[in-house]
Amino acid sequence: MTDIAARRAGLTGLQAHTGGPSDGEGHLLEHLLGWSLVVVLALLTTGLGLF
Repeated sequence: MTDIAARRAGLTGLQAHTGGPSDGEGHLLEHLLGWSLVVVLALLTTGLGLF
């Protein structure tokens, strides 16, 4: 859609979602999941004798 067509349709305030990092919520969940992955990998490496 061109810029002129978007203005005529009243869609100038919309933004495309590209899948990048958001500025909103969810940071706590991401941190918890990340650290749990670190702990699981550490347990696996020590349990298998790789470290």
